[in-house]
Amino acid sequence: MRLSNRLMPGLLSLALIAPACAADTPELGRLFFTPERRAALERQRASNIQEAQSLQGSNMSLDGIVYRSGGKATVWINRQAQTENESSRTGVSAVVSPKIPGSALLAPGEEAPAQLKVGESINRATGERNTRLGGGVVVTPPSPPARR
Repeated sequence: MRLSNRLMPGLLSLALIAPACAADTPELGRLFFTPERRAALERQRASNIQEAQSLQGSNMSLDGIVYRSGGKATVWINRQAQTENESSRTGVSAVVSPKIPGSALLAPGEEAPAQLKVGESINRATGERNTRLGGGVVVTPPSPPARR
């Protein structure tokens, strides 16, 4: 009984101070953007507006592919994300085939389409391909022998 009588004032003061400390901490919200840019992003998200993107430069690269569970895919072309077959917005149509995982058929505008693997780029003027390894080789260690 005496122990609980000694603890009661401390617990009561802690209960009164805790909400005041929590009220003083500011909400973090979105980081890394100016307030104006955050407001513009919120307006875009609220009205589901996407920024217009176009293919720039002489090189076209396939930076990544993500397959959703619903079957649709998002592809990254020159570090810009788009859904497959979204050529009206970007000028590049990307056709992803589940039969050839990790690659896509990219067709920029009226140019001839090119089948690229993830991480590969192509010079649109010359057709020269680059795997971004710079002539190097990726070596993986051998797997350990199976235990019996």
